[in-house]
Amino acid sequence: MRDYPVTPDGRYFVVKGQLWRCTNPHLDEDERKHWVQQLMAARRSVKTAKQAGDNEALQQARSQVQAAKVALGERGPVWWQDGAPDQNQKQVKNTPYADWYASLPPNTN
Repeated sequence: MRDYPVTPDGRYFVVKGQLWRCTNPHLDEDERKHWVQQLMAARRSVKTAKQAGDNEALQQARSQVQAAKVALGERGPVWWQDGAPDQNQKQVKNTPYADWYASLPPNTN
């Protein structure tokens, strides 16, 4: 993720002008590693199911991806406690981070 700008509050990184929620930084390292491994395995299962044309396996694999992302804090309920709304998958220019993003050097993203 170091290749992408991260918002000053550490909640999102930006890819092609779009915000993506970061992993919950409060997760225990072992728990984070476990869920990252589960996510990678689920993504491999998605690829395999697509190649096989197996829609049932694809649906199951995508559910596993979702579960891992929720456990990592990248989807589902936000991991911060200050009541700030979720800006995940929004164009950064349409969020409170617009001025910060505009101040970054060119070619940062």
